[in-house]
Amino acid sequence: MCSCWVVLAFCCLGQLCASQNLKPQIAAPQLATNNPTLTTVALEKPFCMFDSSLYPNKSYVIYLYAMKELASAISSLVTTTNSKPLNSTFQQTSGGKLGPYKAAMFNVPNCASPPKFTDVGDVNKVSDVLKQYLFRVWDDGTCLYDPNFLAVCNPPLTPDTTYRFKYVLVDSTEGIMKDQTLWSDPIKTRRAKLPLKIDTWPGQRSGGIIVITSILSVLVFLLLAGLLASVSSAVMGSEASSAETKHLSQTIQQSELRPQLSSE
Repeated sequence: MCSCWVVLAFCCLGQLCASQNLKPQIAAPQLATNNPTLTTVALEKPFCMFDSSLYPNKSYVIYLYAMKELASAISSLVTTTNSKPLNSTFQQTSGGKLGPYKAAMFNVPNCASPPKFTDVGDVNKVSDVLKQYLFRVWDDGTCLYDPNFLAVCNPPLTPDTTYRFKYVLVDSTEGIMKDQTLWSDPIKTRRAKLPLKIDTWPGQRSGGIIVITSILSVLVFLLLAGLLASVSSAVMGSEASSAETKHLSQTIQQSELRPQLSSE
C-alpha cells in the first residue's frame, strides 16, 4: 500500500501522470540547482507518461528530441509518413535551428519502482537517484569531433538560446513511434556575462573569500613594509659609512700636515 502511494506521488510530481497532453518538464530546483546553465538543461525523465501505450512482451525505448524555438512549426515533426522516428542529428539540423534532432535515447523509466526521494539525503545514493530521475541535455562534449562516435550525439547547447524538447516512445522491435508528448514550454539557456559586467563587490563574495583576501592584503603590506625598511637601512648604512670614511680621510690629512708644520 505504501509503495502505491510512493508511485502516485512520484507520478504527480511535475505533472507526470498518464495523459496524452503531457510535455517534458524542467527539473525541480531542489534536485537540479543552477538549471539551466549556459550549455545544459536538466529535464525530468518521463515517469508514468507512456504506461497506457506499453504492451507486454514488447521492447521500448525513449527518444528525446530537441530544437531551437525559432524552428518552424512545419519542421517540428519527429516522424516520417510511415511513423518511423527521425534520425536527424545535431549537425544535420545546425544544432536544432532547422528542425528537431535526436539528442538522446534511453530505456523507459520504471513507474512501478521509481527512485526514492528520501535517498537524496544520502551522499552515497544521491548520484544514482539523480541519474534515474533526471536527464541532462548535453552530456558529451567530444562526440561532434570524434569520427568514430556511433551513438546518439548529445553536445552542448548554445548560450542565451531558447529550446523546446519532446519525448517519443518507440517500439524498438518494429522501429516505429507508439506515442509522444507535446513539445515542452520554451526553456532558455543562460547568457554569458561580459567581463566588465561581472559584479566584484565584496557583498557578492563568500565570507571565506573575504577572509583570504584580507589575509593576503595584510601579508602584502607587511612584505612591502619590510622591503622599505631594508632599503632605508641599507641607505642609512651607506651614508654612515661614507661619513665615517670622509672623517677618517680628514684625520689622516691633518696628521700628515702636522709633521710638516713642525719641521718648518
